[in-house]
Amino acid sequence: MATTVMLSGLVGVLGVFVGLVINGLVQRKRLAAQRREAEEQVRHLTHSAEREAENLVKEAKIESKDLLFQAKAEIEKKDKEKRVELGGLEKRLLQQQDSVEKKSANLDRREEEGRQREKTIHQWEETLKKKEVACEQTVKEHREALERIAGLTVDEAKRQLFSEIETEVKLEATGLSKRIIDEAKEQAERQACEIVTRSIQRITRDYVNEATISVVPLASDGMKGRIIGREGRNIRALEAATGVDLIVDETPEAVIVSGFDPLRREIAKVSLERLMQDGRIHPTRIEEVVEKVKVDIDKLMREDAEKVIFEVGLSDFHPEIVKLLGRLKYRTSYGQNNLYHAREAAYICGIMASELGLDVKLAKRGALLHDIGKVVSHEEEGTHAMLGAEMAKRFGESEKIVNAIAAHHEQVEPICPESVLVAAAEALSAARPGARRETLEAYVKRLEKLESLAMAFSGVEKAYAVQAGREIRVIVRHNELTDPESFSLSRDLSKKIEQEMTYPGQIKVTVIRESRYIEFAK
Repeated sequence: MATTVMLSGLVGVLGVFVGLVINGLVQRKRLAAQRREAEEQVRHLTHSAEREAENLVKEAKIESKDLLFQAKAEIEKKDKEKRVELGGLEKRLLQQQDSVEKKSANLDRREEEGRQREKTIHQWEETLKKKEVACEQTVKEHREALERIAGLTVDEAKRQLFSEIETEVKLEATGLSKRIIDEAKEQAERQACEIVTRSIQRITRDYVNEATISVVPLASDGMKGRIIGREGRNIRALEAATGVDLIVDETPEAVIVSGFDPLRREIAKVSLERLMQDGRIHPTRIEEVVEKVKVDIDKLMREDAEKVIFEVGLSDFHPEIVKLLGRLKYRTSYGQNNLYHAREAAYICGIMASELGLDVKLAKRGALLHDIGKVVSHEEEGTHAMLGAEMAKRFGESEKIVNAIAAHHEQVEPICPESVLVAAAEALSAARPGARRETLEAYVKRLEKLESLAMAFSGVEKAYAVQAGREIRVIVRHNELTDPESFSLSRDLSKKIEQEMTYPGQIKVTVIRESRYIEFAK
């Protein structure tokens, strides 16, 4: 039993051992098969890698050959281009070299020609020097012969010739200048006359020349006694308060107010009229009325100035300027009212500015204010033009307006065309007939001075001042002066009149030269 068990155990152990051996063998075979398979795969992979590597090498060789071929072709192309460019440069260099050689040859030839010409010129100079010496000798001989024949030296002959030439040139120049001036005057005077004529025609202003007296009408002659008062106290009080003289004479129903100041005369006249209306005439009442009238007159002057400003179409004036302008109503110049003169000058200046295409408002403003300096010219030193310019500048007027006021009597240079127009309008307004009055003595002296200036010129036979001194007619001797010389005489006389005389407007100079030959047929 035990043996059986042991045998069974041995058999079992053997079986296990055999199984292990068999299992080992099987695993060994399997591992060998896997090894062989792995080695086969390795060989296969190695073979594939070798083939792939060979392919890559072949492709790389092919690609390198292509790149080498392209590089070689590009290099050959560039080389070819360089060769072509070098060939062109070489060709140009050869052409330039030929050109330089030709120029060098030409320069050599010209240099040779220059030397030949220089040699020829030197020979000519020598010949000319010899001929010059001979000519000078001949001229000297001829000059001496001419001096012997003519009896004049060279300097005397030159002076005589120059004198004759100078006379001829002067006559020709005078004729030419006369023709040019006549043509310019013909056009300028035509246009100026048209502008001035249109301007004057469009202005209609009446002037009543003011004197040094004013007449106050009375309701009856009995009022004269009340004006005189007891022992003349009323009339003395009125004269002292107003600064004028009252003339109570045999003139029926009238009292004369005499004084050189128009403003004082107006104050006295209005005061006397109010006193007569009120009926109370005594010294205290006279002083009250006179003071009130002065205030009313100041207000009236401002209103008149504002009215004139409105009439000429202007605005925006400083109140002091308006006040000064109003005071011009009672200022006169040669009998011409300065306020109305300023208004007329503004109208004329505006029309001329419109015709010429200039600033109309600027021209009117300058002409309206050009005489404001006359308000204080009797109180301060200086001309009314410069005083007016200072006041205009002080009260904010523009530079052009200030210049127009200062330049209207040519004391300063005008800076704009409107300043020239202001001066022209002022002269036109003052010089037109009826605008101003002139004393007989001054008038006669002006005519005598005008004629004496004309008679001072050589060749003048007679001179007449006509048209109230607006024209001077000069008769010259036809055998002493020629036509060009007569023209020069008219121009010289006009300049002399401008330099030595003072006159309104302009003076026309007419020179008359004529020849008359009379015979009778029998």
